[in-house]
Amino acid sequence: MHSFVELAKRAVEEYVKNGNVLTCPKEIPPEMQKRAGVFVSLKKHGELRGCIGTFLPCEENIYKEIVRNAIDAAAEDPRFYPVQEDELNDITYSVDVLSEPEKVSDISELNPKRYGIIVAKGNRKGLLLPDLEGVNTVEDQLRITKMKAGISADDEEVEIFRFTVDRHH
Repeated sequence: MHSFVELAKRAVEEYVKNGNVLTCPKEIPPEMQKRAGVFVSLKKHGELRGCIGTFLPCEENIYKEIVRNAIDAAAEDPRFYPVQEDELNDITYSVDVLSEPEKVSDISELNPKRYGIIVAKGNRKGLLLPDLEGVNTVEDQLRITKMKAGISADDEEVEIFRFTVDRHH
């Protein structure tokens, strides 16, 4: 199990069992010292059970970003009730570390298998990770992401950004 995934699992288990948030040790591996947006996804029996993330870093390092987003995915995702202790053995984790988003000038620059996207209009923003089951075309990706942002699917006056992820299971 990758160290990012192991950390997400430990953070969720400590929070669900004891109500504690893991503290960042003084010494952490170099790959956790960087800053990046991070998404943590929880699945139970192959079905989404929680997913929360940040497209830009909010914490001082990836360690803290993973801990925060893992706990939020387990306890604060509004689509699901909080993860209970008796579910912990059935939960699988993935951690996506995002590249910095880059503005897209034409949809030909998109590829739903390779790039995640962010759509923005005014203060509305939606994000969709890359390489998701059932998202096979750029049109699917844009429609779903606009819907998440509360933007009409027909609205073409949106800013589009793309990013890549390093996905860890």
